[in-house]
Amino acid sequence: MPSPGAPQAPRLPLEDAYLELLSDTLEGLDPSARAQFLQRFFRATTRLELLEPLCVQLWEDMLARRRELSQSLDRLVPLQTALMDVLVTAGLFRIPVIMEYAELKKIQLNAVTDPLTGLYNRRLFEESFEKELNRARRYGLPLGVVILDLHRFKEVNDKYGHPRGDEVLRAAATTLQKALRTSDSAFRIGGDEFALLLPQTDPSKAIALSRRIETVFADMLRPLQMAFTVTMDHGIATFPQDGDQTDQLIHVADERLYRFKHANHERRAGLSGAVVTETEISSPPLPPPIPISAPRTLEDLTGDFAAASAAAASALTEQAAPVESPKLYEVQRKAERVSMAGTNAYAIIGDQGNRRARVLDLGFGGVALEFEQPEEFPESILAILHVPILPPVRVYLRPVWTRRTVEGAFRLGCHFVS
Repeated sequence: MPSPGAPQAPRLPLEDAYLELLSDTLEGLDPSARAQFLQRFFRATTRLELLEPLCVQLWEDMLARRRELSQSLDRLVPLQTALMDVLVTAGLFRIPVIMEYAELKKIQLNAVTDPLTGLYNRRLFEESFEKELNRARRYGLPLGVVILDLHRFKEVNDKYGHPRGDEVLRAAATTLQKALRTSDSAFRIGGDEFALLLPQTDPSKAIALSRRIETVFADMLRPLQMAFTVTMDHGIATFPQDGDQTDQLIHVADERLYRFKHANHERRAGLSGAVVTETEISSPPLPPPIPISAPRTLEDLTGDFAAASAAAASALTEQAAPVESPKLYEVQRKAERVSMAGTNAYAIIGDQGNRRARVLDLGFGGVALEFEQPEEFPESILAILHVPILPPVRVYLRPVWTRRTVEGAFRLGCHFVS
C-alpha cells in the first residue's frame, strides 16, 4: 500500500489498460489457444484475415518494440503505441488520419447526398433499390419505384437563368420530402430527374402518391410567379407485377414516364393549357369489384365485362394511334373496351407460364396485349388474365391483329375462344 502523500502512478487510458490485461492473460495460455485468440483479436482491430503464425509474430514484435521504445525514451511506452507502430511498419495499416466522429459522419453523408437539393444521389439510389428489392422478394411484399422529371425545366433556365432553375429543383426536392412517408426515400438521379422508392406500396397507392406530388409541386412553384407552368411528370413500376429485377422495373417506369409525357403534353396543347393527369389519360374510373360466388367461366367473364364496359365507356379517351405494320387479320371490334393502361394488368402466356404480356384493354369479346418483342403465335393461345376488377381467369385467345407502336413494342389483339 503506498504511503500517504507519495505520488501515485497516472491512471492508464481504457484502451491501454485493456491491452495490458490482454498481455498478462496471454502469458498463461498454451500456444494453440494463444494463436487462435490473437487471430480473432487482429481480425477485430485491423479487419484483416491473417494466419495464426503471423498474428503470434506481430504480437511478439509489438512486445519487443515496446521494450525498445521504453528504453530509448526512458519511460514506459503504452502497448497501443507499440502495436500501431508495428502494424504500420508491416504495411497492415496505412498512416492513420485522426478526425472527429461527427466529421466522419458528415463526409459519409456528403458522399451519398446531392449538394443542391439535399436528396440522396444516384449512387445511393442504385444501392438502396437492390436492398429494398431483395427485402421485398424475401418477405413477399410489394415495392413501388417512381421515376420523375420536370417538364419545361429547360425553359426556366433559358428564360430566367440558372439560379431560378436551382430554385425549381429545390422546390421539387421539398415537394418530395413533404409528400413521402418516413419509410419512403427520394433521390435526385440526374439534372431534372428524380426517383422514389416506396416499400410495401401497390400500384394504386403509388399512383395516389404521384398525384399528390403533382398538387404539392404546383403549390410550391406558385410564389415563383413564372410565365408558364412547370410540371413534375412520373412513371410508375411495381414489384412483382412489372418485373423482379431492378433494370426491368426501371425500364417499365421509364417507358410509362415517356408515354405519360407524350400523351399529357399533346393533350395539354390541344386543350389550350388544360392539364390532364395520368389517371385521366390511361386509367379511367373502374366499377367496383364483382362479387364471386361460384367458379368463373368464360361466359361469366364476358357477361361481367359487358357491364364493366358500359360503366366505364364514358370515361375512355382515345390515345395516340400507333404506327401500324401490315395486319395479320382484320376483324371489326363488336363492343367498346375498357382501358387497362396504368392499372398493371397483365397476362401469363402458355402452359409453362414463362411469358408475360401487359393487358392494354379488355372487353366483351376480347383483349389487347402488349409484348416487348414480336412473337409468333398459334391459332389458339392459353392465357391467365390478371386484371384489377376480376379474379385471375384462364382463357383461350385467338390472334386477330398485330401492330408495332412508336415506342417499338408489339401489340396483339385477340378474341376469346370458347
